[in-house]
Amino acid sequence: MEYGICNLAIIPLRAEPNERSEQVSQILFGETFEIVEWNNNWVQVVTSLDNYKGWIGRLQFTMLAHMAFKQLQQKTPVLTHGPVTQAWKIADNSVLYLPIGSSLAFLTGTTCLIGNERFEILGFIGRSDKLDVVAKSFINAPYLWGGRTHFGVDCSGFTQAVFRLKGITLQRDASQQAEQGKAVSSLAQAKLGDLAFFHNDEGRVTHVGIMLNKEYIIHASGKVKVDMIDEKGIYSEQLKRYTHSLHSIKRH
Repeated sequence: MEYGICNLAIIPLRAEPNERSEQVSQILFGETFEIVEWNNNWVQVVTSLDNYKGWIGRLQFTMLAHMAFKQLQQKTPVLTHGPVTQAWKIADNSVLYLPIGSSLAFLTGTTCLIGNERFEILGFIGRSDKLDVVAKSFINAPYLWGGRTHFGVDCSGFTQAVFRLKGITLQRDASQQAEQGKAVSSLAQAKLGDLAFFHNDEGRVTHVGIMLNKEYIIHASGKVKVDMIDEKGIYSEQLKRYTHSLHSIKRH
């Protein structure tokens, strides 16, 4: 088995080995993956974070030795907590702008090692705000299918990013996240940090958001925003109608 690690700020993870293929997720700086297949300019990978499979460009990462990969799997990574953190690439004196939740691999002091490349991290490292503060920092971030950052995020990418900073690993898709955690019996029992899930006409979970309290939810729909919620679902004051039907609530 071969392994890789992201040495760019963000790598688009695509459904097919084609630049026109949809982005299904993203791999962030310092995140690792197993390499499944090589296909010309493309590599099929399975992410270590959430076992998500997709294709990335073969020039968008660096190889990682088996022992180094195992070392990273055995300990919890130090993460970036700001919307943007600067990383100075020592070799060529360039700067990467790392998104929230980037992994600082093999961190010593303020220097991390990605493959054979050294990066000096500028600014705060490992500072953790309260869950609602982290969630609200995403407000007005645009909706982006497959996105995981303040520059574009989808509903489950948003919840995954926020919970990751609190030490909780969620799966990538809303339907997968709905299988995690403990069920909350009713909306009346909901509290800050619970995940609310919503279904389509066929009953399939297609959306997720974070409860702020029993009446309000923060979620990514068009953009990250706060909307009202009741037993029926999410009500958009802007659209003057219900936009999502409540399926279930889970707690971690």
